[in-house]
Amino acid sequence: MNRKLLVATSKGLVVWDRKGQKEWVVRDVHFQGFPVSVIYADTRHQVWWAGVSHRHWGQKLHRSFDEGKTWDEMPVPAYPDKAEWRPGKAAVLKKVWTISSAGPDKPEGLWVGTEPGGLFYSNDYGQSYTLVESLWNMPGRMDPTQWFGAGRDLPFIHSVVVDPADSDHVYIAVSCAGIFETTDGGATWAAKNKGLIAAYLPDPHAEQGHDPHLLLACTSHPNVLWQQNHCGVFRTENGGQHWSDVSDPGGYVHYGFALAVDESDPLSAWVIPAMSDDQRVPPNLALRVCRTRDGGKTWQSLTSGLPGECCFDIVFRHALARQGSCMAFGSTTGNLFFSDNDGDSWTCLSHVLGRVETVTFA
Repeated sequence: MNRKLLVATSKGLVVWDRKGQKEWVVRDVHFQGFPVSVIYADTRHQVWWAGVSHRHWGQKLHRSFDEGKTWDEMPVPAYPDKAEWRPGKAAVLKKVWTISSAGPDKPEGLWVGTEPGGLFYSNDYGQSYTLVESLWNMPGRMDPTQWFGAGRDLPFIHSVVVDPADSDHVYIAVSCAGIFETTDGGATWAAKNKGLIAAYLPDPHAEQGHDPHLLLACTSHPNVLWQQNHCGVFRTENGGQHWSDVSDPGGYVHYGFALAVDESDPLSAWVIPAMSDDQRVPPNLALRVCRTRDGGKTWQSLTSGLPGECCFDIVFRHALARQGSCMAFGSTTGNLFFSDNDGDSWTCLSHVLGRVETVTFA
């Protein structure tokens, strides 16, 4: 049974403890009053990582070995002095978007995705970081028609997916640029965007310039990947060699940010839809979670326990979590919902939080 729920908000990190089958209580609030942009629970060491985006002091990283009783401030990734995100424009860390384990066979290894579009690697568990130059220097990265901001001024790496069977096999997702794969631990990279659609580009099928909102893989079938994309929901069964659009044009599933996938069933996934990029509200102002059990051929709308009218909740890319049959998500309006039956029904745990950035079980 999941015992802790970590909720990163614009006003701090809220830790919830599970007391019964469905009862949750707030245990602690960390970094009170400050925006916590990312939280990562590393099961290899039972360590919590928190990224705090201070308005005055910039991005900070903290880690805790004792479930938040104490926190150590850690170094943040730093771009080399001569690194440029565009010719003549120095690359300076704006935000840490994601932190990920490098795999069980690399216990001190961490991947960190940042804005403006740099991927960093640490081989000493966050004591120091190295910019992955092979990705940073790849053709197209400096081209503003291939790598560019999506809702932000600069491109950013928000998803890192490590193959559980081969830690040198890694996918990343960049908004905007697309999906990239390495099979040699980051020495070389290849774009994996065939089948995707970038309707906002002169060439919707361009090799780069796509806007994945989130990328996840099925743990037991790592060649099956899903992405919630600016232009739909896409799925691949061959490790990104080709993507298929599994949106529901006649229904609700198309635009959105949040995504969850089943760890063992490659056909099951969940998304939380929004109207469109220019109308970031739930369809018909009714909050819903949509689930597929057949690889995206059909989608079921799950609404039990969710607000059905005059609702303005949007769920960000990292704000939906799943573990076993338990799910939780938080919204931009400070609502937090929990389900213990794969989304069939939902219970509101809070409606007074700050804007929710990240939700994860620990």
